[in-house]
Formats: sequence, C-alpha cells, structure tokens
Amino acid sequence: MKKLKLCISVIIIACCLSACNNDFLQRDPSTSLTEGLFFKTAADLELYTNGLYSQLEYQYADLNSDNISCYTGDGEVDRLVRGGVSADNIGGWYWGDLRKINFMLARVSDISGDQDNVRNYIGIARFFRAWFYIDKIKTYGDVPWYSKDLQTNDDELLYKARDPRTLVVDSIMQDLEYAVNNIKPANSKTRLSKWSALALMSRFCLYEGTFRKYHTELGLKDGDRFLEKCVWASQQIMNSGNFSIYNTGKEGLDYHTLFTSGDLSTNPEIIQFADYDQSLAKSNSVHTVLDWEWGLSRGLADSYLMKDGTPFTSIPGNDKKTFMEAWVNRDPRMRETICYPGFKSLNATKPYCPKLTVGGYSQIKFFNTDTKYSPSWGLNYTDLPIFRFAEVLLNYAEAKAEMGNLTQADIDLSIKPIRDRVSMPNLSMESANSNPDPALVNYYPNVVGANSGVILEIRRERRIELACEGFRYDDLMRWKMGKVFEDGQQGIYIPALGAFDVTGDGVPDVAVLEAFGKTGPIDGLSQDVKDNLNFFYLKDSEGNEQSIYLSEGDHGHVLFTRDKLTQRVFVEPKYYYRPIPQEQIVLNKNLKQMFGW
Repeated sequence: MKKLKLCISVIIIACCLSACNNDFLQRDPSTSLTEGLFFKTAADLELYTNGLYSQLEYQYADLNSDNISCYTGDGEVDRLVRGGVSADNIGGWYWGDLRKINFMLARVSDISGDQDNVRNYIGIARFFRAWFYIDKIKTYGDVPWYSKDLQTNDDELLYKARDPRTLVVDSIMQDLEYAVNNIKPANSKTRLSKWSALALMSRFCLYEGTFRKYHTELGLKDGDRFLEKCVWASQQIMNSGNFSIYNTGKEGLDYHTLFTSGDLSTNPEIIQFADYDQSLAKSNSVHTVLDWEWGLSRGLADSYLMKDGTPFTSIPGNDKKTFMEAWVNRDPRMRETICYPGFKSLNATKPYCPKLTVGGYSQIKFFNTDTKYSPSWGLNYTDLPIFRFAEVLLNYAEAKAEMGNLTQADIDLSIKPIRDRVSMPNLSMESANSNPDPALVNYYPNVVGANSGVILEIRRERRIELACEGFRYDDLMRWKMGKVFEDGQQGIYIPALGAFDVTGDGVPDVAVLEAFGKTGPIDGLSQDVKDNLNFFYLKDSEGNEQSIYLSEGDHGHVLFTRDKLTQRVFVEPKYYYRPIPQEQIVLNKNLKQMFGW
C-alpha cells in the first residue's frame, strides 16, 4: 500500500510540474499537496529520480550535419541556411524538465536514512540538471540559470535576464562535480553511475574547451581549463579498469555488434545504454536509418582511410571512382556504416539497391537484419549506447592535442585500441604533423600550428568511429565550422547516363537517364535486365528538373536540385546560436536576443 501511495504521489507531482502552459517562466500554482508525502527517505528519492531517466537521449543519425547528403524531413539547419529560421517561427525554450529536477532538490535537506544513498540520488538529479543546461548552452549561449523551483511570487526570478555563459557553465561544472563525487557505481549499465557522470564531464568539457578556443566572438580565453578537466575525467574512466574497447578479433563485426546487439549489458565498452526488450513491449525505430528520409554523404565516405592507413583522397582519380570501386581495401568500419554492394535488408532475398534520391550512400549503422530483434520495419529491440568507452578515448586524445601536450604514448592509449579493433594501422603523431593530409587541411582551415596534423587526424578518427551517433553537428559547431553548411553535400559518382551495377553481382541494378522516355543509353540491354532496373530521372517528360542532378551534367557526383535553386548562407557568429522564440521575449522583457537575432 505504501508503494502504491508513493507511485500515485509521483504521478501527481509529475502532472503538476509539467502543467506549465507555455514555458517554465510562466507562473503555476505550487503543489503543497505532495510535500508532506514525499522526500522523507532515500527510497522516495530513488522513485522520484526514476522519472527523470526519460530525459536521457540516444542518437542513431547525424541529421543536420555534413555526414548527411540529403535530408527530406524538417531539418532545422537546412532551414537555417536557407533563411527559414527566425524568432517568430522557432520552437523550443522548454523548461519543464528543469522544474521537475529543482522541485526535488529544494526538498532534500531533511531526508532520513543512509546519507550516502541520499547523496547518490541528489547526484543523479544534479546530473540531469547538468544534462538539461548543457543542451541550453549549446542552443542559446547565455541563458537564465535557475537552481530552485520557482513559486508564484518569485517575480524577480521569473522575469530575469539571461545569465552569462561563464556563470551557467561554472554552475554546470559544480553539478557534474557533485555527481561524480556522489553517484555510486551502478549494478546495471542502464542506470546512471559515477562512470556516466565522468563520461558526461569528459564530453562537455571537450565541447566547452574547444568552443572557447575557436569561438573568439565570446572573448573567453580559458578553454584549456576545460580541456584539462576533460583529460582528468577521461583518465578516471580509463584507469578504472572497468571498461575496454570491445574486440574479439572479428574486426568490423565487433564494431557492428555495438549497434545491433540485443543485449549490451556485459559489453566491456558500454558505460551506459538504453535497454529495449520485446517481452516488455519496449521498442525503438532505428530501422528508419535505411533510406527513409536521409542518406550519408560523399564527404563522410571519402573520410575512411585505405586499409593500409593512407587517405583515400590521396589516390589519383579518387573523385571518379564508381560506387563499386570505392569499397576496395577500405577501413572495415565503412561497410558497417554505409550500405555496401551485396548488403541484404530485413527478410530480403536479393541485395539492397540504394536510393539515389538521397545520394546513394545509404546508412546501415544501427540497422539489424536479425528477425529475432527486428521482426519488422520500424519495430526494433536492439539496445542503444548512450555512453561508450571509445568516445572517452577520443575525447582524451583530442583534448590533449588541442592543448599541445599530446604524445605518441597518449595516442597508443587512445587511438590505437580503437583502430586495433578493425585491424587498422595506428596513428603516427610524427607522420601526421610532418605530412598533414591536404584534404583535411583544406576542409578545416582554422586548424593551424605545429600540432595541426595530428588534430586533423583525430578529427577524422572521431568522424569515422562516431559516425551516425549524433556527435557530428556538435563537433562542427564547437570547431566553428558552420561554413561547411554553405556547400551542399554530394552522393555517389555516376560515370555516365545509363545502367550500372551497385550490388556486386555484375548485373545492372540502377539506371540514371536524362528524362523519362529517353532510353538510348539502355537500349542495348535485354528486357529481363530492364524489367529489374531502378530508374532515376534528371528531368521529367516536360524538361523540368527532378530532385537530383549530376555535377557534370551527364556524369559526376549526385547533387540535389534544391541546393542549386536556393542559396545556402551560414551567417557567423549568428547561426551558431538559436533565437529565443519571440513569444517569450514578449512575456519577459528582460530577455534579449544574441548576435543579431
């Protein structure tokens, strides 16, 4: 009966706290009804913090980044660079999750029982407050900091202005420090632990340290203190002995397993994961990665090294290699991320044919073809990583490289085990700095100095290892690389109009023609072959351009007509931040927009 009352009370609290009409800054009645029932024991805190876990996010795509060739959904960055985002039409500015967290933190002073357990759950709540504010900092820059739940008479706080980034970030760090020092090592990798808090500290400190380094518009020159903290947090995890790169000697299959497994609970690389189970009717929709609304980009595909560790982009004629040729002797992670010739989809009897309307480089990372865990499209029961050890190693290497104190021994501790998993050569710091890859130098022009070559190679490694896990957009933003969004991304190379093989069976599967009815390039094919072709037309029967075109007219890389018709412009520094919705500016006159919004 006691548990039933507690559950009912939690529901009441959640409903009251989420009842904000438009946003957190609107005043709602306080919930004194529940205060006499709750927050008496550590068990109460455990029950309450269980309701905060829905805030944890996993990612299985790199939408709104240069890893995507074409996104047919509602991409905010795509709208941004085409002038379609303003304070009048932007969404967001939701603060309900923070209210739930602060409601608890304001009521924990008199909890009875084991105080280590009490501090553990307070640490979990403060982890979630840090998680909440990290997102706000990334989105808006300066934001109001609230460390208490607001009451109806708190006019000064309700209508406060933005607090400076420095105050908010230092407050985030205080929450993370508390979480690291007080959250216990969990028995389950689905629950927050000390290691989760350290992983978030590692991630955020790398973000903030590099953001301050490259974003000179902020006038903040203390980025190294965050990079040092990133190194420290990463080392705590690295030296714990609790985690290692998952490597059973199966190269790409080991990498593949991380994203298609029905059970990640014993995987040594996983720090925390989201659990999905058919018996609990708890599923995810990662099958949407395969040609639903997006494809991957040529830029990502070209980033994968050759099997001997040399750049693909250094090969003469690499820009004219066909889809079939591009896969020869490449890093094994490429075929575990991008749909390769011969790949078969769920319950398929013949190889999958990629869609050229999204570029031809289809994503298969996270796509499971085992019907045991993926009985049908859109119904998936594989576990999804939230924090994994490989990211921590990459954070460590990049932070040290950006500070200028990276050594080859550091690379051997971090980059080498990641590459060893897929039998790729180790990164040589001396070689990278003495002979930087011209393609990377051209792509990242703001990386300079004697250590620039190894920074560039760590960025390549990060792009490859963490592809489609939701990191790429944040990486581009912190590196001040928004200008890459001005160039439309490309798809596969088409050598000529006509039919060609993309599945590796020697039989043409795809036909690219100038327009419907102009069949000259395929007239010599048998009717059987024609009947099984997937057709893509550059123009309709009236001569109007379709969704794709080729860079050289009748051959070249797949490009997207919308990029030709509408200019893409990334305004610096304005577009590194989002505007506060105008309706919130009207409600609170003290809120001011940043950087031209």
